[in-house]
Amino acid sequence: MRTKEEYVESLRKMRRNLYHNGEKIDRDDEQQLPALNVMGLTFDAAHDPETADLCTATSHLIGEKINRFCHIHQSREDLHKKQDMTRILCRKVGFCIQRCMGIDATNALNAVSFEADKSNNGSTEYHKNFLRWLENFQKNDLVGCCAQTDVKGERMKRPAQQTDPDMYLHVVEKRSDGIVVRGCKNYISEASIADEILVVPTRALGPDEKDYAVAFAVPADYEGVKQVVTIHNFRKREHIPKGFEGGYTDSYVIFDDTFVPWERVFLCGENDHGTICALLFALFHRHSYSGCKPAIGDVFLGLAALAAEYNGIRKSPHVREMFAEIIKVTELGYAAGFTASELGKPEVYIPGLGSCTYGPGGYIPESIYSNVGRCLTGEAVFHEAEMLCNIAGGIPSTFPYERDLVNPELKPLLDKYLRRNPDVPVEDQIKFWLLYADMTCSSAAGVGTYGSYHGGGSPIMEQIVITLQYDIELRKDIVKKLAGID
Repeated sequence: MRTKEEYVESLRKMRRNLYHNGEKIDRDDEQQLPALNVMGLTFDAAHDPETADLCTATSHLIGEKINRFCHIHQSREDLHKKQDMTRILCRKVGFCIQRCMGIDATNALNAVSFEADKSNNGSTEYHKNFLRWLENFQKNDLVGCCAQTDVKGERMKRPAQQTDPDMYLHVVEKRSDGIVVRGCKNYISEASIADEILVVPTRALGPDEKDYAVAFAVPADYEGVKQVVTIHNFRKREHIPKGFEGGYTDSYVIFDDTFVPWERVFLCGENDHGTICALLFALFHRHSYSGCKPAIGDVFLGLAALAAEYNGIRKSPHVREMFAEIIKVTELGYAAGFTASELGKPEVYIPGLGSCTYGPGGYIPESIYSNVGRCLTGEAVFHEAEMLCNIAGGIPSTFPYERDLVNPELKPLLDKYLRRNPDVPVEDQIKFWLLYADMTCSSAAGVGTYGSYHGGGSPIMEQIVITLQYDIELRKDIVKKLAGID
């Protein structure tokens, strides 16, 4: 397993294909360092005795101890540990831990590549390709990101109906040695600091959309791949340090007639399995939210409680009510994920068939509870932001700049007028409100709120899955019997 330093050093050797604000940048560009701090924690935690049990696993493939972010879930315990690992690490950084996309995509592709080969009666070697790729991924402790979301163009039209077919990534040529793909995947979290990009379909696909049913992996600096990177950092500090300096990136990943050799292709033309691949990655990723979103709830509750304490309103009934609301959403989201882990099986829900054994034996979280937890916590994010705004008042949005806080002429005056609770050192109050402003009303906080709402699928997507998979007819029969209807 690698260290953070080894991971960053490997990024320095990669080809320069990142564009940000009109310029090419390196992967260890100063603007990306906060994001590297977050990703780096996933390496440090695997070596930390306090977190090593959660953050490591024994590979079913190579029999070695590996980072859990590279692992294929072999049991319900693995699902539980993935959820708890995510919550613990997200608490340490205060938000997303970034690396979940890789573990969720690899687990989806493990199953889909296996089943596609079965359907093709051995004429393809997708699963063999995947296992060979996975062995390298695990042995070298690589960081994967998942490129699923297409730009989608005319959003009321299906892929095959688009005026421009490139609005969904698709195969434009099949050759004896590989395929050529074209398209753009957008909102791809941490692609700019990943080792590998895993590409999967974004939606259900019909028989006339086989060219869009493609899954593969390429290095993040691969020839024919360009990344247009957006960086989300908090306001930089010079004098009043934070406990942790984190940040995030996302990319438009452009595949410009990119050649992919067959040994890196895991699906190509099997539209039914492309549909399942899209759903399965979303399922694994929504299950990951049952770890990260409760961690964000933990942070939000801490912010709310300290704001109420520093403002002197801790005992107010309406504040207690808001605390309870944050706790309810946090723990119900975690409970839904825990139940999804406990009910996990090597099965997937297929419309029209119900739950079916799927894949070579890897464990898949139960769908209804994964989607219920993600939907519940996703719908709550703007209300949580409103409650934090309510409790804090206007101070986070108008707080003085750091240099004003340390200006010799202004400091005595600001120390006097920024003090609210006389029992708390004003230095601690200043540090707290600077963090509060970062977490609630900065540019990065706005992006984070959108991410918490839409990431892993907007609530409407979970609602669709829940209502399609839940046995509503059974509930109708219950009521019919109660009513005396034959």
